[in-house]
Amino acid sequence: MKMRVSAVQFELRDVEHFGAFEEQVKHYVRNASEYGSKFVLFPEFVTTPLLAIGDTTGRGRPVGELADYTEAYRTLFSGLAQEYGMYIVGGTHVTRAGDKLRNTAFLFAPDGRVFTQDKLHITPTEREEWNVSPGEGVSVFETEYGKIGLLTCYDIEFPEIVRIVRAQGADVVFCPSCTDDRHGFYRVRYCCHARAVENQIYIVTTGTVGSLRKVDFMRANYGQAAVISPNDIPFPPRGILCEGEINADMLVTADLDLSLLEDVRKAGSVTTWRDRRTDLYPDWA
Repeated sequence: MKMRVSAVQFELRDVEHFGAFEEQVKHYVRNASEYGSKFVLFPEFVTTPLLAIGDTTGRGRPVGELADYTEAYRTLFSGLAQEYGMYIVGGTHVTRAGDKLRNTAFLFAPDGRVFTQDKLHITPTEREEWNVSPGEGVSVFETEYGKIGLLTCYDIEFPEIVRIVRAQGADVVFCPSCTDDRHGFYRVRYCCHARAVENQIYIVTTGTVGSLRKVDFMRANYGQAAVISPNDIPFPPRGILCEGEINADMLVTADLDLSLLEDVRKAGSVTTWRDRRTDLYPDWA
């Protein structure tokens, strides 16, 4: 089975009203639809431009106020998923869980269903500056193309959680990200490659580009979308099916052949999933 995926290098820009953000999102979804994509991935903290609305301080409104846009965000992305008949990973959006803030990834299905996955590993900036709390569990999500995982940015730097997702049957992990400099970008990018090799899966990742001049901690972004495969003979030698131009406003598109994953797991040059030593270390399933 094959599935076509697109990943958006979403250019952050200050907006004065929700409608401006909405039009930008619609542009990318229409673009992905023109390429026949069945999945489209947006980056982490995709809704932070909304913090500039009505701000008079030049520093942005408190991040917790993003939760006030949750209904509008869900309506926008869910409507587009149904209109264009695709699965949309709407990046992440800050939500409330009781008195806690969460960094939540959303999966919008073409039949109207909506799934969520809270980020599990919280960076120091998220925790100390924005008071974001970690999620409490990990899930995989059934689609008509098989099972997928949603692991956000820092999550991909922890091999154990990706191993759990793979053990639950995910063949593709979508990794929305937001990094402000090259160090952060390459931490995430290199870990995406490592997880693809270790688990013999595809990783679809993207990050924010552009700048929010009115929102603290979002003034600089360094990002690039990529579709990453295991490093074995059926795939490109560098394990990259496609990648964008760094810091450009664009999207990338690639076809994922899921049958090739089973081929390399059974008879690849290396069989890293089959050869894990569960007699020496736990099987995180």
